[in-house]
Formats: sequence, C-alpha cells, structure tokens
Amino acid sequence: MSSRAIVVTALGTAQTLSWASTYYVPAILAEPIAASLGLSASWVFAAFSASLLITAVLGPSVGRVIDRYGGRGVLAVSNLVIAAGLALLAASNGPITLFAAWAILGVGMALGLYDAAFATLTALYGAEARSAITGITLFAGFASTVGWPLSALLNEVFGWRETCLVWAALNLVIALPLNRFLLPAIVAPPAATPGEKTRIGWTPRREMVLLAFFFAAGWFVAGAMAAHLPSLLERAGASPLEAIAAAALVGPAQVAARLAEFALLRKVHPLVSARIALVLHLLGISALALFGSSAAVAFALLFGAGNGLLTISRGTLPLAIFGPYGYGERTGLLGAPARLTQAFAPFVFGFLLEILGVAAIGVAAALFVAGLIALLALRTRPAGAPGS
Repeated sequence: MSSRAIVVTALGTAQTLSWASTYYVPAILAEPIAASLGLSASWVFAAFSASLLITAVLGPSVGRVIDRYGGRGVLAVSNLVIAAGLALLAASNGPITLFAAWAILGVGMALGLYDAAFATLTALYGAEARSAITGITLFAGFASTVGWPLSALLNEVFGWRETCLVWAALNLVIALPLNRFLLPAIVAPPAATPGEKTRIGWTPRREMVLLAFFFAAGWFVAGAMAAHLPSLLERAGASPLEAIAAAALVGPAQVAARLAEFALLRKVHPLVSARIALVLHLLGISALALFGSSAAVAFALLFGAGNGLLTISRGTLPLAIFGPYGYGERTGLLGAPARLTQAFAPFVFGFLLEILGVAAIGVAAALFVAGLIALLALRTRPAGAPGS
C-alpha cells in the first residue's frame, strides 16, 4: 500500500469514528439522555446546536494552525477533546453539565471533523489533494451507517452513559493512534504565489461570499433533512415504515455518488460536480412535489447522491478556486456560515413543516436554486489557480 493510501485509510477511519461519536450521537441518544436527566429531548438538541456554533466560531483559527503546522497534532488533540467531552456527557446530571459536555464536543468537532481533515490533506498534498479528500469522504460516508446501529445496540445493552464511554474509548484507542502515528508531518506549508499573502481572509470578496452562501444554503437543507426526512416523507403520504426505508437509502446513495466522483468526475473542475449536485437535489424535490409518496425512494436517492457530492465540494471547491495557500483559514471562514445555518436548520425547518406541511420543501428548492445561481456566477478555473 502506498504512503498516500495509508494516509487516506488512516484518516478516513479516524473521521468515521469522530463523526459517529459526535455529530451522529444525538439522533440515537437524545431521548434516553433526556429521560435520564428529567429533561425534554429539546434540551439535548439545544446543547448540540450550541456545539455547532462553537465549531463555527473556532473553524478559521483551527484552519490557520493547520496551514502553518499541519494537521497531525490538531487531529490527535481532537480525539483527546472528544473523549473528554464524551466522558463528561456520560457523567452529566443536569442541564449545566449537559451543555458543558457539548461545549467540549464542539471544540473537538472544530479540531477534528471534515474541515480540519481537508486542511490536513491540503497541507500535505497541496493542489493534488482532491483525490485524497474524496477518499476520506468515502470512508466517513459510513459514519451514520456504523454509528447509529452501534449507538442503538450499546444503549440497549448497557445504557447511554456506557455508550458514551465506549465512544470515548474508541477515540483514544483507535482514532488517536491513527491520527498521531500514521499521518506524516508537513515539511513546509504550501507556498504562496507572488502577492498572494494579502488575500487570506474574506478576499477575493466576491468569490468568498458566493461560495459561503452556496455552502450555507446546502448545509441548511442537509441539517434540516437529517432531522426531518422521515417526517417529511410521511407528510407526503408515505407510511412510517416506507418513510424510514426510503430514508435509509440516503447513506448508500451518498457513497455511490462519491465513488462516481472519484471514478468519473475527478478530471472535471469541482464546480461541475457541485452544479450536478444541486441539479440532483432539485430533481428529487420536483419528483416529490409532483408524485408525492410514490417518489419517496427517488427523492431519498437523489438527495443522498446530491449530498454526497456537496460534501466533497466543501473540500475541493476552495482548493480549486483559491489554491492551497491559506486553505485551512479559508475553509474555516467559508464553513462558519454553513455551521450556523446547520445549527438552526432542524428548528427552523421543523417550524416550517408544522405550518406548511410538505410544501416546506419549497424552501429547500429555493435555496438550491439560489445556490446554483451563485455557482453559475463563479468562473471555472484550472485546479490550484489563485483567486483574483
């Protein structure tokens, strides 16, 4: 196995564990945690939303550190922080410790999820990082597939507190050594082209704003669907069993789309993949609007495929448009609005769903159309070309 394949495998495996033990925990454990603490589940989701806000705020700073020093140490520290947050969550006895635990987990997610992983690969491989970015998303695409059943099984057998401790142990025993010992240190950060050092931050403003809006729109819908997809399909006329069965197809569709990106689309500019992703989303929404529950499977597959490509674009678009210099800081800045919209998406879309019913999907359609317009306003450039 080549050194690059070892890095992708190690980082992809660690990412799978990091996502499964943080972002995907509330969907399974919110109810038992809330019941044990004498709270409603909304308290757990509020703490989770607060953790996403912390992740958004810390993202640019984490990116700057990775730009300068590489990501091996940052990712290793993330596993220590995630383990500490999970241990405190396991010991929670009320709202204060619950929110404190999720605050620590928010720091861990800022240090250890996709933005940090993508920045680490760019620090290692520069403009040639695209295939490695796609590779780790292939692994981590199974985070929910692994995380949800394992959390449910552990909770059923041992309880939610012990489940949190098991996830903490997996971060320490598996993810930490993978990040610390199988990821190389960078020899030197990616070099800037002449005059490029002045462009870190929200410059070039036009491209940064357009991309930030695109990511924010896409992640709002992704966050909304993660919380409400089965409910949306039921409102469209599907039975509970049909809704859950259709929603279960999202994960495999994401991985299939990422395989297609790796095999078929890696030679085209990432803007093309991102535009295809939005078209897939719009086709799925159109099918659900026109055919109702009979299109539930088609909607889930198209949504999953589009979401799979959008996740990759989060890492590849900034690299292709701005180049590798300052990549970590840029992705942190671009990702901050997306984290904010993602944090509020479950509540906002749930409110719209109560008021509008299945017609709330029109909000998602409008966001995707606006995102597509933003992407069309960006020019296709050779991979690695600096911003203007």
